[in-house]
Amino acid sequence: MSKSYSSLKSILSEILPLHRTLASDDMDKTLQIIGSYMPDSADYTIETYAPGSQVWTWRVPEKYVVHEAYLETESARGAGRSERVVDFKNNPLHIISYSLPVDLILSWDELKPHLRYSERCPSAIPWEFKFYERDWGFCLPKNQFDQLPQDEKYHAVIRSEFISDPQQGFKVASAVVHPEGGANPDAGEFIVMSHTCHPMQANDNTSGVVTEIDLARRLAGRPLPASSMSVRFWFGPETIGTVAYLANHEDQIPNLRGGMFLDSVGNQNTLALQRTRQNNHLLDRVASYVMQKQFGEFRQGEFAQVAPNDERVINGPGVNVPCISLSRFPYPEYHTTDDNLDIIHEGLLVEAVDVAEEIIRIYASNYIPKRTFRGPVFLSGNGLWVDWRDNWALNRAIEKIMMSFEGQHTIFDIAEQVNLDYWMVRDYVEKFRAKGFVTLMPIPSEAQAA
Repeated sequence: MSKSYSSLKSILSEILPLHRTLASDDMDKTLQIIGSYMPDSADYTIETYAPGSQVWTWRVPEKYVVHEAYLETESARGAGRSERVVDFKNNPLHIISYSLPVDLILSWDELKPHLRYSERCPSAIPWEFKFYERDWGFCLPKNQFDQLPQDEKYHAVIRSEFISDPQQGFKVASAVVHPEGGANPDAGEFIVMSHTCHPMQANDNTSGVVTEIDLARRLAGRPLPASSMSVRFWFGPETIGTVAYLANHEDQIPNLRGGMFLDSVGNQNTLALQRTRQNNHLLDRVASYVMQKQFGEFRQGEFAQVAPNDERVINGPGVNVPCISLSRFPYPEYHTTDDNLDIIHEGLLVEAVDVAEEIIRIYASNYIPKRTFRGPVFLSGNGLWVDWRDNWALNRAIEKIMMSFEGQHTIFDIAEQVNLDYWMVRDYVEKFRAKGFVTLMPIPSEAQAA
């Protein structure tokens, strides 16, 4: 049975300290924690891919294990003192992720190229990674770096291991929430994504993970209308995770009708919409409609120009499923230990869930109504008349709505044309469908064939 939670921030604090890199024991723990909160009905599944296996133009990375890693001065070592400059056990950001194993005595000039710090956040430890360009290094605050003696010898130790055992491989997870009455294969799926691979960072992107969990629980608790799209929830490492998942599920690609990436949504900044690669897709229009309704004026940007993430895979070459993102990027604490619980605001996490939920509810429930009738419908004789005294705007729009049932316009298109609320128009069109006067045509797939 899925666990309850007092706040989204409480789930975030559970995941935050884990050493979540591309593939690691703590990544495995993270995916298990996520699964413990996902709806029981969503069939949450963790998949494992063999390290070294080819996934399109990429290769699946090995599991990365750090047994210990530290940097100390040679004089401290010789004197038997335990003082260290940095130590991985105090914070996983102290080493460059996927650092090679080393055990070296180095001069300052030899060590310096292997040290990283942030000019932007001088008191914070930066997050650096060398996933695919194998090297090694340590990260520390700029303030600490400036105080290190340059006439010392340094002892650099990284006891790391790269495991290629398929049984301990690279993991991603997914779950699916269906509409009322179960999956409608013709309607396909909408995919929601967030990445899990940034250790000791709260906003990037543990905030996206927890909003995705809450979104899944909302859609399971109050399902989308019957015949809507199913909603797939995906969790995994950035870029390579999505590539590996899709390469192992190419049959799912034609089934995807749209996507959303949730990233960095807990910090004190306005929520921004990043548009699809198509730029003026139905999904862009639905998202803009919801954002404008919620905020009036709002921030937005072109594809991959606000906070580029895995929409570059989902909406990229050879896939091209329209995908938006919601984020509060940029923020000054990005990719440092200053990205902690102090900058996360529960109300802003909830606000992001509210917006994401409404976008999905509209887009996934939308369809193309196709008429079966000829001539004007006898409205009052079929219980379809709308009294102008009860709803003047809908009464005046009836003719335009009926004229749009030619199988060319979605309900959202029609609502835009008559300048009425989507749900009002959908409820009215559903009355025609209940009478058999229109049939439901699903939103077509635009995914590219390989």
